[in-house]
Amino acid sequence: MNTAQLERMKNGKGFIAALDQSGGSTPKALELYGIPKTSYSTEEQMFELVHKMRSRLMESPAFTKDRILAAILFEKTMDSKVEGLYSADYLWEKKGIVPFLKVDNGLADRQNGVQLMKPIPGLESLLARAKERHIFGTKMRSVILEANTAGIKAVVDQQFMFAKIILAAGLVPIIEPEVDIHSPNKREAESLLKDELVSRLKALNSEQLVMLKLTLPDEDNFYEELTRFPRVVRVVALSGGYSRDEANKKLERNRSVIASFSRALSEGLHADQTQKEFDATLDQSLQSIYKASIT
Repeated sequence: MNTAQLERMKNGKGFIAALDQSGGSTPKALELYGIPKTSYSTEEQMFELVHKMRSRLMESPAFTKDRILAAILFEKTMDSKVEGLYSADYLWEKKGIVPFLKVDNGLADRQNGVQLMKPIPGLESLLARAKERHIFGTKMRSVILEANTAGIKAVVDQQFMFAKIILAAGLVPIIEPEVDIHSPNKREAESLLKDELVSRLKALNSEQLVMLKLTLPDEDNFYEELTRFPRVVRVVALSGGYSRDEANKKLERNRSVIASFSRALSEGLHADQTQKEFDATLDQSLQSIYKASIT
């Protein structure tokens, strides 16, 4: 494990840029950026376009370590280059930003009020490749739609099962059991989730370091206890469908939690903007998320 990167993730000021839209969410991300589905006819062309969008973000003078601690990449982004360097090397060597990799294959069908992750065949070989590409950690997402005890336990069980495989490969896992912001009993689901997380965290040994990526809670500072766990490198928040302004306001009220925004990060960016306009819009976005993350 890179000790400089671990120190940055533990104690640095800033937030995580989530640049990890995958096959299912890429068309929507491109559409919001001003590139309609009619602009491409194959998956390869689609990923080429989204890599150009992500490269534009990463290459922007606004995208720096002064505000961004880390960035989460999609597998194809990890295997692609920015200014002649593999994405992770570009981020760390040129920008001082810690690279993470999204490793899940999307969500299974709803059962017991949750969506577990689909199986991840070949996870070990993907992790080995991630190490070769100088990736520091991983991210994997499940979704909790209602306060179902059995469902939430299954989500956390699965997350920690994969986390232990990732830890054994020498990477730091970001565990992301997202509580849907439209859940009819969101507060109760958050309470059940926290109990399950505390139980699993207590069972980790001193060398098993993880991160948690959680939905901004209904009760301010509800996850503060988790930020103090010695085995938790950082607790980060997803925007979860909230607008950037709304997500920032909620984040500001949660001490020691930093942002890991995707849609909220790229809000307002457009393919047709001049580079000056693009950089200025991104700069404002990054500054607002940074400010909310350092409370």
